[in-house]
Amino acid sequence: MVVPLRFLFLLSLTLFSTLLTHIQASFSQQSHIELPSETHRSSHKQTHLHFFYHDLRNANNPSIVQIVDTPKNVPNGFGSTFVMDDPMTEGPDLSSKPVGRAQGLFGLASLNDLGMYMLINFAFTEGDYAGSSLSMLGRNPIAEQNREMPIVGGTGVFRFATGYAIANSVDDISTPEHFVVEYNVTVRHG
Repeated sequence: MVVPLRFLFLLSLTLFSTLLTHIQASFSQQSHIELPSETHRSSHKQTHLHFFYHDLRNANNPSIVQIVDTPKNVPNGFGSTFVMDDPMTEGPDLSSKPVGRAQGLFGLASLNDLGMYMLINFAFTEGDYAGSSLSMLGRNPIAEQNREMPIVGGTGVFRFATGYAIANSVDDISTPEHFVVEYNVTVRHG
């Protein structure tokens, strides 16, 4: 007796999907992590956040450190890479109410202008969003105002987050040792 190939394919697909359902059910019973459900997917919220972060480059207590230097003959500092753990505050002054930390990597990634790549997590430590984070990944043309970068994920309250961040340098109070950036972030999340 010859079994049609189509039948074997459908049978294996059915067995595989049954196995995946069983694995998901076992995982959700053994873990404290909630798996996405239909109710999570359909109940998206939109949140707007406004905060400032502070690049501190002083010798005593820096929040930004260069980890890769660039050769002298490369334009625009191309290739220079930094790691950051910047304080985030409610207002533009470093002494204003803390809301979290901006942690991640950035580097100069353009031969033609001052374009950076940014891989940043906004980790919230105070208020309604304490314990939650947002992840931003994108190009930052730092010489421009109203720089838009994508929000590509989040944790806690911001699980399933997507959205965008608008960054503006606060030049009137920034110094070479203390650079202030204002962020307006709009996200949709579960």
